[in-house]
Amino acid sequence: MVKLLSVAIISFLFSVPVMAAEEYEEHNSLMNHGDGHLMDMGGGMVMGQNADTLPGGCEEISETKEITVHAGHKFAEKFPGRMFAFDTQEFNFKPCTKLTVHFINDDNIRHQWMMHGLPKYLYNKGMFHLEVTGPAKISGTLILPPGDKTYLVHCDIAQHMEKGMKAQLKVGKGDGDLPSIPGVTDYVIQDDYSDIQPITAAAVAGNVSAQAPVVATKSAPAAAQEQKDESMISGMTVIGLAIGLLLAPFLARKFKGMSASEIVAYVFDLLRSAVELIVKLLSDLVKLAISSKNKTLPGN
Repeated sequence: MVKLLSVAIISFLFSVPVMAAEEYEEHNSLMNHGDGHLMDMGGGMVMGQNADTLPGGCEEISETKEITVHAGHKFAEKFPGRMFAFDTQEFNFKPCTKLTVHFINDDNIRHQWMMHGLPKYLYNKGMFHLEVTGPAKISGTLILPPGDKTYLVHCDIAQHMEKGMKAQLKVGKGDGDLPSIPGVTDYVIQDDYSDIQPITAAAVAGNVSAQAPVVATKSAPAAAQEQKDESMISGMTVIGLAIGLLLAPFLARKFKGMSASEIVAYVFDLLRSAVELIVKLLSDLVKLAISSKNKTLPGN
């Protein structure tokens, strides 16, 4: 039974990426919740949008700019040890620029483009925030404050920033560089592998030969039993694949926007619930059998 469920789960996981291959979904019909907060039920959100009100100290909009920012695992490949990244790690604009950001998520998980340190009297919690789930695009607009300042831009999903998804945005000349911006500034804590000894081919060969098990000749009954087990596994494999492919469309909608770890946790939670149900049913049957056995016939 466990093997059957395992094959079904594996076949589903391989089917999901194929079904997920599609064009970017554009989130442009967002519900306005006031105060520059827009969102929809498909995983798109804009917080702190401001396209009209000038920050204090800005007499007029200095210029109007649009940028497109991609986010995804593939942009981290050029930064050793990083897992996620934006396609651009540094931005620079004039003070009082009206900036529209088109944020594109290239991964099958949730990413954000968040800018902190903005004036709180104009931007709620001092933040401008774009968020989208899965391969999709979302856009938002803000007006940058006056003065020279460097702002942090990052993804606030757990561990995404620590794994490389961050950048810096300089208004005017900025007020310095932020630490640990991939490709721009040094990491605060550098990876150090100087004390690790390299593994040689001779060492690997010697370790393999030392651990090689002694293979005993199988008897005829053992060989027959193994052949029977293999035929049973093959049958369960086919059934498991069929179940996985049949459930894939339904589960793809259920798991949309979830990370691989979240999907695995959800599946194991379902398995735990199924085991608890089976144990309960068996317990009820045992109690019923015991109660029936203990019944005494009425005396004559």
